[in-house]
Amino acid sequence: MNLTEYFARIGYKEPSHKADLKTLTELHEHHIRSIPFENLSIHCGEKITLDLETIYNKIVRNKRGGWCCENNQLFSWVLKEMGYDITRLGSRVYDNLKDDYNPEESHLISKVIIDGKPYIADVSFGVSGQIWQPLELISGKDQPQLPGVFCLVEDKGVWVLQKTRRKPHVPNKSFAGSSLVNKSLSKKIYCFTMAPRNIDHFEQKCTFLQTSPESLFTNKSICSLQTTTGFRALIGWTYCEVTYNYREDIDLVDVSTVPDEEVEKVLEEKFGVVLENKLIPVNNKACYNI
Repeated sequence: MNLTEYFARIGYKEPSHKADLKTLTELHEHHIRSIPFENLSIHCGEKITLDLETIYNKIVRNKRGGWCCENNQLFSWVLKEMGYDITRLGSRVYDNLKDDYNPEESHLISKVIIDGKPYIADVSFGVSGQIWQPLELISGKDQPQLPGVFCLVEDKGVWVLQKTRRKPHVPNKSFAGSSLVNKSLSKKIYCFTMAPRNIDHFEQKCTFLQTSPESLFTNKSICSLQTTTGFRALIGWTYCEVTYNYREDIDLVDVSTVPDEEVEKVLEEKFGVVLENKLIPVNNKACYNI
């Protein structure tokens, strides 16, 4: 880990090496606005690996993004090098179609202890489910951030992350009824326990998610990046730009279709992603919304 190189990648110009909440929050915010949540490797014929050196080179040196086992593993390495007390946890993502949590842990998050208080850090969920700052691990406490009000609720050792959000306004009428835009004002994101997880715990699921025809990630090419006012996302050929609270209690959701020949240009200009191999965009029917 070259911390100076990582700080430059996320645009953190005044790095503090003090392992406190202020520094953690600053790192968290810089990471999500500089490094996309993306699964484009799957659709470029590249294998996604859990090897830390490969992840570091991909994200830091080659200026790509990644999904949770890449981004959050890299972020946990940064925090560990800086002296934070960190534990990796596994979470089960909520499936809107099944109205239940997935049976297996596929999403990696981090528990960070600072001055005796636990926090959840997660820099790689993407779109509207992305937390912008670490969340205090306390049950039932509303924790407002610009994306909405996040809340962690514990029941018999299982913690649930949920979010209350604003009404979406979609100016492009052709997308007004799209399943991509979730109009529900409350959203379950994932659930987890305090059981520590090694990275090997995610190996089998990592293979499944990038190879199975049943996986969301083989059915959709996804790239999303948080901004200072909301987030951007490219799902297949559908480009979304969301502005949080653009009017009181309303989020602006601009959606458009990108011509096939302009997809890689959009990735470079809007997400800072330049691909080495040819991308084949995919947007098959699957339960996924922003």
